[in-house]
Amino acid sequence: MPRQRPHLSDIYTRPRAGFGGVGDRQTVSRRHFLAGSAAAAVAASGAVSPAPTRAEAASLNLPSELPDGTRAEAILDALPGKKRLIKLSYRPPNYETPIEYFRTAITPNDAFFVRYHLSNIPEVDGATWKVAVGGEGANGQTELTLDDLKKMPAVEVVAVNQCSGNRRGLFQPHVTGVEWGYGAMGCARWNGASLKDVLAKVGIKKEAIEIVFDGADGPAVEKTPDFIKSIPVWKAMEDSTLIAYEMNGQPLPHFNGFPARIVVPGWTGTYWVKHVTSIKAVTTPETGFWMKAAYRIPVGKFPLVARFASQETAVNTPVTEMVVNSLITSHAGGATVRAGFPVTLGGIAWDAGYGISTVELSTDGGKTWQSAKLGEDLGRFAFRAFEYSLTPKSKGRQIVMARAANRIGQTQTPELILNPAGYHHNVIQSLVLNVA
Repeated sequence: MPRQRPHLSDIYTRPRAGFGGVGDRQTVSRRHFLAGSAAAAVAASGAVSPAPTRAEAASLNLPSELPDGTRAEAILDALPGKKRLIKLSYRPPNYETPIEYFRTAITPNDAFFVRYHLSNIPEVDGATWKVAVGGEGANGQTELTLDDLKKMPAVEVVAVNQCSGNRRGLFQPHVTGVEWGYGAMGCARWNGASLKDVLAKVGIKKEAIEIVFDGADGPAVEKTPDFIKSIPVWKAMEDSTLIAYEMNGQPLPHFNGFPARIVVPGWTGTYWVKHVTSIKAVTTPETGFWMKAAYRIPVGKFPLVARFASQETAVNTPVTEMVVNSLITSHAGGATVRAGFPVTLGGIAWDAGYGISTVELSTDGGKTWQSAKLGEDLGRFAFRAFEYSLTPKSKGRQIVMARAANRIGQTQTPELILNPAGYHHNVIQSLVLNVA
């Protein structure tokens, strides 16, 4: 059956002028919001979008492990201000970055993945936006404008923003949630004000244990819980934790949190709250749905160092830092190479900020491993590029495996670590090449 695409103008909204874009909201005009988007032309005309052709589906280079339904429904589609990304859902918008954009350590803004839980996404006016800072764990209250943030000492950090559920679609057996392939992530140069400096403006009481964030995006249905997240005070006070207003030297794209978002290097993207409008210091743990029930993993499942003690229970703990991982990006699965000719394989590796120490590749099913050459070190939170030269000897299928290790001895796992929500997939990648 052909699929009817919803009008994007029916999905996304922008605020009326006012504090932080969290007051009354109005629908964005079609012409304003949809201009320049390939998807917009279809939406504006009301035309029915046909199912992707076999050639179009093949161009996505989707992993074979993805559920059949995801493979059948995923299409390349462009949101306003974005290149054609892999659309997994329209409402809320969840768009994955194709692997070819990971051939460099920095991911372009217009190819950066899009992840939302809520579908009421206002287009915030940077000229009237403010963020409220305070809470019962602070000594005072204040409001800061975008200009106020830009007058503070600027801090830049190169860091990976990765959805906790990246590669969830590769889980066997499959688990519920957005069925991401490899591309729910990206690495950018984030520039903004240190969260520590912002909190210093109100003073944090010694009793404060968490810093709570809320953004301008909200639920379309009243009963849906607002997306509110918290981090421990110690993490908020790290020099690298930011309120960022620039991404790769440009203002944040709308779909990546304009005008300002929280950046928590080393931790998964669930804490990187977009369109931030409220920052509160609290003396008791945040108990909203997105902290108490969501984004949690069984205790003891993963070798994580960072703890979020105020949110831990006897049976589960919040997702915090990213696990060490790597991805071959120079070739798609099934790519053809020539026997007897050298081919350069390349990719990226990353972790929670402990630093990548080695990337190794195997061409014999993991019996032996050879070290790849590491690229420029852009910082401990960034993607680390790698290269490896391979000369296939005979025609047929060639399986190449890649694994990364970090400086505290953590390595990628050879077997999937099962957990109910499909988080932290870092199984050693196996890429199949066709040698002709």
